[in-house]
Amino acid sequence: MKDGVNGVALAVFVFFFLLVTVMGFLAARWRRAENEQSLDEWGLGGRSFGTWVTWFLLGGDLYTAYTFVAVPAAIYAAGAAGFFAVPYTILVYPLIFTFLPRLWSVSHRHGYVTTADFVRGRWGSKGLSLAVALTGILATMPYIALQLVGIQAVLDVMGVGGGESTHWFVKDLPLLIAFGVLAAYTYSSGLRAPALIAFVKDTLIYLVIAVAIIYIPIKLGGFDAIFSAASDAYAQVNPATDKPRGALVPGEAGQWTYATLALGSALALFMYPHSITATLSSRSRDVIRRNTTILPLYSLMLGLLAFLGFMAIAAGIKVQNGQLAIPQLFEDMFPDWFAGVAFAAIGIGALVPAAIMSIAAANLFTRNIYKDFLKPDATPEQETKVSKLVSLLVKVGALAFVLTMDKTVAINFQLLGGIWILQTFPALVGGLFTRWFHRWALLGGWAVGMVYGTWTAYNVAGPTQKHFGGSSAEIPGIGEIGYIGLTAFVLNLLVTVVLTFALRAVRAPEGVDETTAGDYTADVGDTGVRRTMPKVGTGH
Repeated sequence: MKDGVNGVALAVFVFFFLLVTVMGFLAARWRRAENEQSLDEWGLGGRSFGTWVTWFLLGGDLYTAYTFVAVPAAIYAAGAAGFFAVPYTILVYPLIFTFLPRLWSVSHRHGYVTTADFVRGRWGSKGLSLAVALTGILATMPYIALQLVGIQAVLDVMGVGGGESTHWFVKDLPLLIAFGVLAAYTYSSGLRAPALIAFVKDTLIYLVIAVAIIYIPIKLGGFDAIFSAASDAYAQVNPATDKPRGALVPGEAGQWTYATLALGSALALFMYPHSITATLSSRSRDVIRRNTTILPLYSLMLGLLAFLGFMAIAAGIKVQNGQLAIPQLFEDMFPDWFAGVAFAAIGIGALVPAAIMSIAAANLFTRNIYKDFLKPDATPEQETKVSKLVSLLVKVGALAFVLTMDKTVAINFQLLGGIWILQTFPALVGGLFTRWFHRWALLGGWAVGMVYGTWTAYNVAGPTQKHFGGSSAEIPGIGEIGYIGLTAFVLNLLVTVVLTFALRAVRAPEGVDETTAGDYTADVGDTGVRRTMPKVGTGH
């Protein structure tokens, strides 16, 4: 472990940071439209991105700095259980192939900017739309905070910021600067900024992983030595639990949790507002289909990335905070200049998703709270102005979270966010294929899933924790129930079905559906001429 500031690594990091800052501001002129004062332009990039721009944008959106740090950190701490992220990113792409093109089509036909827009139009319920919007904002906030945690981890390892200081402002000044730059170019350029920067971010990440997966094993004596060292380390007993630290293969007792966590995470991933924002920015449903076939390349990258956790153990990395394990591995194993490249990949990997997430949360507030309930006659210019301001407030909230609270709180709230966002699945995905559910039943199911998931997550917190804890739980007399989010989702769905039968029996009023069957299969080609694709499903 190196002491003091790593000047060479810091210089390389600053170079790339300045590069993407310039790109972020220049992005305002990229694909500029005549009317820039609309959410279509600022919040969705004019809905004009093609296959490769969308691929980089979605990759930059879904594979974040937190992914770069947390996945191998989970392997470092607990072993193969941390690999759940790999199968869930494999499962998710066939799932989204079935419904994202339909969501794109109906959103493009009706000008929907958010998932809550679609829910309001499909089910004719502002209350259900509000529930989806609030859930999206709540689930996104800690996710943004974790991107800033990723930047802070890199700065700590480079010897800049963090650590002990006589004044908090001096300690956190580098993070404040990074936040200020992110806020400025997001406000100026909207979604175009992260779309352009994503090219640099993904190129750097692929480069770093390709080098790491070859260079580090050579220095450590090969993969056989790495796995042997990891196996020995996992066999050691953790004094806090009186159990082995981890395992190279998940034990039988943990396999159900592993499987349900992977499945639940796959169902939840594209419920997040930032995932949908990146999707709706594409120019045709064919772009979405093509991306579902090439995005699995990121899953390959993620699998290789996870191996870094084993390498950190074999390299003898000792850190109190597991999130520092991989940055510290890069610091110790790479030459200073390439460590700077790796740190830049993580840092930029935080800026891209943080920008998209703040835009997505701001769009939800503007369209589904401000316009629906506060100012129904808001003009497109007013919507854009409000969304820009809210995107700043969202980032300020995330920054305050990072600076004032224990980092494990942010991590646990992000786990809770996954439980929450999954409860919007019936209203969103269900609405893309059927209108059988009753709008009030969907709202009731959502409420039950939210209450159950939140309460259960709180109750499985460790004895020393005073906030929300793990993502799986047991029921006395029944045993392991697996991922809380998936259990809450099943309960949500059951309540929705039962209430739908009951409400139809009493002839409760239905909402007005403003969509038609053809809206779900319509497409717009590169020429901008509207056409209708072969009909898939009924849309009702």
